[in-house]
Amino acid sequence: MVTVGLQARLEAKPGKEKELEEFLRAQLSYALGEPATTAWFAIKLDAKTFVIYDFFADESGRQAHLDGEICKALVEDAAHLLASSPIIEKLTVLAAKLPSSGEVPDTLG
Repeated sequence: MVTVGLQARLEAKPGKEKELEEFLRAQLSYALGEPATTAWFAIKLDAKTFVIYDFFADESGRQAHLDGEICKALVEDAAHLLASSPIIEKLTVLAAKLPSSGEVPDTLG
């Protein structure tokens, strides 16, 4: 079950779009190594705008991710790759369907 998440919106510097895309693809290996990260997505919205979505069972999982390798790498490469600071927002999950959850609600209302 997931209860919290993060949304990080990233805008690439002109000419760094492909490099930012490659950077995000490379972060998947770190996400796979985070047991508290239930779901992780790197998404391309348009040629220069990207979003990372992460989801966790609880606040401790979210904090572990914020203290982890993906966030460290993003901070290190932000000035080189990003046109501005990432916009990071904490999310509260109201409902979710995950492929391996096997959870079936008693009611939908």
